[in-house]
Amino acid sequence: MALFDLPLAELLTYCPERVEPDDFDAFWRATLSDAARHELKPEFTPYDALLPGVRVQDARFSGYEGQRVAAWFLAPADVAGPLPCVVQFIGYGGGRGRPHEWLLWPAAGYAVLVVDSRGQGDGDTPDLPGGDTPQHSGLLTRGVLDPEQYYYRRLFTDAVRAVDAAAAHPDVDRTRIVVAGASQGGGIAQAVAGLHRHVRAALIDLPFLTHFRRATEITDSHPYQELADFCATNRDRIEQVFRTLGYFDGVNFAARATAPALYSVALMDDVCPPSTVLAAYNHYAGPKELQVWPYNGHEGGATFQPPIQLRWLRDLLG
Repeated sequence: MALFDLPLAELLTYCPERVEPDDFDAFWRATLSDAARHELKPEFTPYDALLPGVRVQDARFSGYEGQRVAAWFLAPADVAGPLPCVVQFIGYGGGRGRPHEWLLWPAAGYAVLVVDSRGQGDGDTPDLPGGDTPQHSGLLTRGVLDPEQYYYRRLFTDAVRAVDAAAAHPDVDRTRIVVAGASQGGGIAQAVAGLHRHVRAALIDLPFLTHFRRATEITDSHPYQELADFCATNRDRIEQVFRTLGYFDGVNFAARATAPALYSVALMDDVCPPSTVLAAYNHYAGPKELQVWPYNGHEGGATFQPPIQLRWLRDLLG
């Protein structure tokens, strides 16, 4: 994929007008207040992952409507707490996977809580509520005609509660909790940074779920193509779709986030186009830095990104 979006000089100043419902804040206050009525009940059960240098626990906590959400908790075996903790969110179609996939953070001296994405991939958390609206294949349009039923209302609520679950672990320094993810995971981290006031920092790579309308107009790659296909079929409901998405657009969460953030963007990324990423970055209300990968697609910085993140967090957290 060659360069297809705005030139970098224009991207760095691209700050489109935000489109959000008038009751955006009230919607999320009500959603999270409802979730908080359910006891968090964090559980951390030792798990033998055959990794003697890492303490591994199978974690569970109550997310949306009290439904139990699965996660992995990993920490270095020979480092005493309290530790800074990374709450790690997963890309589209993925689940928490296996503990040995998440060794970077404990190797660097951090704890990590790897959070399942309900109903997705290699995970253990079903998406229980049904809903009564049509959808296209995939999860991006599940409940998209009604913000109360939309899939990402449930997933974002789980993610906010995950920060509380991490803070409840006795080995975690609750003043040094970082949210992190790439693609869908980056979009989730971005949303949580805007919704949870006790996030200390955010690592937001190539965020999905951001600047939805432009994404559907500039790329025909999936998953955004799911939205375009749904709108093509439901020609009379297009504005209803985008009204719902206004409650979940990363640009609107970025404008409310105050924790320091390290973003990354890839200029040849046709999955999460660079202008959608920069729209959120330029609206981000907290301190921020941007890593640009000029010749990469949706893989972004790949193995080059973690050392940059580790250095940035070391300087920030000590």
